[in-house]
Amino acid sequence: MQRWLGPITAEGPMRTKQFRVELDDAQRARLLLLTRQGRAPARTVLRAHILLRASEDAFDDDTVAALHTSVNTVQRVRRRFAEEGLDRALYDRPRPGGTPKLDAAGEARLIALACSTPPEGRAVWTLQLLADTLVELHVIDTISDESVRRTLGKKPAQAVAGRPLVHGHGRRRLRLAHGRRAGPLHRGGDRP
Repeated sequence: MQRWLGPITAEGPMRTKQFRVELDDAQRARLLLLTRQGRAPARTVLRAHILLRASEDAFDDDTVAALHTSVNTVQRVRRRFAEEGLDRALYDRPRPGGTPKLDAAGEARLIALACSTPPEGRAVWTLQLLADTLVELHVIDTISDESVRRTLGKKPAQAVAGRPLVHGHGRRRLRLAHGRRAGPLHRGGDRP
């Protein structure tokens, strides 16, 4: 396989990279420690290896082959180092996630509703029926059946109900962990 090495100078082929990695002694020592300790996440260790190889002026193709990664990953780590520094090259930005739809009081209302007897003409509470009832009771403006499912799947909700509550994949009803229908939910002491 032939590689383009860049323009030829009197000293030989010149390597041209858009983002060069030049590490000082403290940075090199930190990266070596990361790779040798074995306590960092695999993604961080891989990025440390990429930076160490890039500082030795290794070709991206060689780095990809040695570390079993992709060219895009190598280029992205080099670019992050050049533009934003060592910490940004090693670690991802925090991902805070979305705010929960229901606060603690809303979750308590949902659990109490799920443990009550279903409305007339219904044998069981469905996730959509629970969501619609929460909106009707003005607990929340809008909520999806998926948010209801996630809330009822939490351990505190299951502890209050006295048994695990999960939905069946096909019918979107409350089900027990083994997959059978839960039937009507009763309050803690009212179970037969």
